[in-house]
Amino acid sequence: MIEKVLKDLVEKPISGEWGTDGGDIKVLRTTNFTNEGIIDYSNVVLRNIDERKVNSKKLKPGDIIIEKSGGSPKQPVGRVVYFDNEGTYLCNNFTSVLRPKGDRVFSKYLLYILFSNHQFGFTGNFQNKTTGIINLQLTRYINKTKIPLPPLATQKKIAAILDEADKLRQLDKKLIEKYEALTQSLFLDMFGDPVTNKKDWETKSIVELVKDEKYSLKRGPFGGALKKEIFVEDGYLVYEQFHALNNDFSMARYFIDEKKYNELIGFAVKPKDIIISCSGVYLGKLAIVPGGAKEGIINQALLKVTLDESKMRNDFFVFHFTQDSFRRTFFDANRGAGIPNFPPMKDFKKFPFILPPINLQNQFSERVQAIEAQKAQAQQSLQKSEELFNSLLQKAFKGELV
Repeated sequence: MIEKVLKDLVEKPISGEWGTDGGDIKVLRTTNFTNEGIIDYSNVVLRNIDERKVNSKKLKPGDIIIEKSGGSPKQPVGRVVYFDNEGTYLCNNFTSVLRPKGDRVFSKYLLYILFSNHQFGFTGNFQNKTTGIINLQLTRYINKTKIPLPPLATQKKIAAILDEADKLRQLDKKLIEKYEALTQSLFLDMFGDPVTNKKDWETKSIVELVKDEKYSLKRGPFGGALKKEIFVEDGYLVYEQFHALNNDFSMARYFIDEKKYNELIGFAVKPKDIIISCSGVYLGKLAIVPGGAKEGIINQALLKVTLDESKMRNDFFVFHFTQDSFRRTFFDANRGAGIPNFPPMKDFKKFPFILPPINLQNQFSERVQAIEAQKAQAQQSLQKSEELFNSLLQKAFKGELV
């Protein structure tokens, strides 16, 4: 199959603009990028930008926006999204616009090829890191990237196949989102807003809800207690924010020996404990430690809670704790200009938690389990549709799809 260099298929890249505060020009940022090649228009900023720049740089349907700065160690810079809106939009200075030459390449076909470049790690060859920011070497990327180029009619056919495969996975994702929204709606229907407490439930502090035992409510040790030089190859696991953020207990990175574990026994973790992230942008994320989890301790960025489940169920606590109103009321004050941090323990111990009768909590749990069973089926369907999409994407990338 014929291959063409990307620079021969697009106009000269259009740099982004940021302008100044105020104004009414819609500007797309990398926060509007999804990892699906789709733009999220729900949080578009308005900026003041010179009219001449607006006229020369405004986006056109079919434009491809590429991320120039951003990324992370786990996600290379170079994500792309497809602009399909009729309004007046610009993109910001961390991005650039690639405008396909319509007589040579079908824009949606090019999007999928560039999307696959990022998906399969190719863009990682064109990034560098300066002052903590990962940048895409855009000029080199455009000059060096080769695009398989079948006839336009074939490009359109390939794009149509990928569009249909993408629709399947997007439908599965939306179904999962509906199940997640349903559980939140169920909580509010049964118990109301836990902050306003219009159903007039009894309230208790966290101190009154944990087990009547030592270390049932424990913030992680000071950082000095867990210096890297004390870690060993295997032993007792040090639980990290990753476990609370991802509800994933398979990751095991740091271990301590039995002597150190006994010294720090107050921070020990056991199944059914709840661990809560205490700092950073994911402040307040939490997870229930599953049965069979490895023995270990929490690190300095976590809080451990051992509930008395005859009073409050773990799953009820998770839903209560993650309600938007609860988080806004009790956590927003700790999200200053610096790194967000968990409230002081003396303040957290005063937070009021609603406490409906345990039989109602049990009913809620049973209904959530039924919803989760349906959600699990949708997740299995999503896995299959993701595998199909990625398989077709790889074939398109190799020029083997049609």
